[in-house]
Amino acid sequence: MTRYVALLRGVNVGTTRLAMADLRRIVTDLGHEDVKTYLQSGNVAFGSTVRDAEKLAAGIERALADELALSVPVLVRSGRELAAVAGGNPYADREDDPTRLLVAFLATPPTKSTVDALAVPGGENVSFTVTGREVFLHFVDGGYGRSKFTNAYLEKKLGVVSTSRNWKSVRALAEMTAA
Repeated sequence: MTRYVALLRGVNVGTTRLAMADLRRIVTDLGHEDVKTYLQSGNVAFGSTVRDAEKLAAGIERALADELALSVPVLVRSGRELAAVAGGNPYADREDDPTRLLVAFLATPPTKSTVDALAVPGGENVSFTVTGREVFLHFVDGGYGRSKFTNAYLEKKLGVVSTSRNWKSVRALAEMTAA
């Protein structure tokens, strides 16, 4: 049994509303075990014998569409992958405020050309590092809420589906999926 987390994009932060009890039920009904949600923003940790993260994501997406008529992108990471993210933030030692550190989880690795072209808009003081399927973000002068360097901006510039979580959430999810 492998521990995973499913990260749903845009749940309970925009127009897509989803009760976490419904999310837990749907993931449990798919045959996964020890299903737990974190916060109200589409984070669900679970155990599964399925070893294919894309298959897991597609199953959750399909069940949300079939049962609740929701079209929500789902990204899945294993506990091992989340541990690597939580242990690999290049900005963690520079910032005590976890609201200024975020990770954008990408559905697929972006192309080198889109990464090379990625720039912070409007001269904002944001540092970023793209590593595989994650973008580590450090909002030096303020929080994510006032920035134009948003999840939507990253999706547009990198050409991949993404969903962002603050550093406190990343650490909590890594703990929830630790073996």
